[in-house]
Amino acid sequence: MDNIYIEYNFTISPKEPATEILIAELGNIGFESFVETEDGVTAYIQKEDWSKTLLDDVFVLNSDEFSIDYNQNEVAQTNWNAEWEKNFSPIQVDDLVSIRAPFHDNPNLKYDIVIEPKMSFGTGHHETTHMMVQHLLQLDLADKKVLDMGCGTGILAIFAEMKGAKPTDAIDIDNWCYENSLENVQRNNCQHISVFEGDSSLLTDKKYDVIIANINRNILLMDMKIYANCLNAKGVLLLSGFYQEDIPIIDAEVSKYNLTLENHIEHNNWVALKYNKE
Repeated sequence: MDNIYIEYNFTISPKEPATEILIAELGNIGFESFVETEDGVTAYIQKEDWSKTLLDDVFVLNSDEFSIDYNQNEVAQTNWNAEWEKNFSPIQVDDLVSIRAPFHDNPNLKYDIVIEPKMSFGTGHHETTHMMVQHLLQLDLADKKVLDMGCGTGILAIFAEMKGAKPTDAIDIDNWCYENSLENVQRNNCQHISVFEGDSSLLTDKKYDVIIANINRNILLMDMKIYANCLNAKGVLLLSGFYQEDIPIIDAEVSKYNLTLENHIEHNNWVALKYNKE
């Protein structure tokens, strides 16, 4: 039997940065999946996790800077495919990487990633995923052992393998993301990616040359010591999923573990940081 979800259709004006802020806040209170639309965003949460007061403490909904209206209804999981197909358009990163669905034409760039995101986070459209791809473009990943933590669709793990990484672990706590990553890994003919369902407790005694963590700020802060312990000497830690104003608190935590900030990318107030381990 399919799970029942509550679908919220948000109409937002102006769209940015309110849409990105709203997605981040909804993700923190249990919303699993998002589809950006022409007028805003559609968000989904399992009915069993929903309550009438769920949105009461969502800050951006009470902001005077934006006008946000919404309606809600129940949907079955089986309706999701059509929803993202209507809204998912192909993108390109730095004229080198294409991210597209199976029904899009191949633009014949150096790297071509084909994903069917369904309702998993990580289509490449969100600034954080896009910036992480930009960071990975600059790294030599040949034969590097990589962790994609909070893998969503598996897009970053897939791209890492395309750049020569092996082996790669892709981990997500959400079952839908786990299943979707398995599908996308197979779709891109990846041979060196292992996908796991779970959290940082899976990382006991694991070691990596590159760790990618595109998760929200609070999870990153909670798990930073684990990431640092899993990173080999001279390793690289890539972090995203938070705002520019969060950099000081992130940097204060990361610097406890002999990691040095090398550079960062910023887009629409979202940032992606690159750290090197001594």
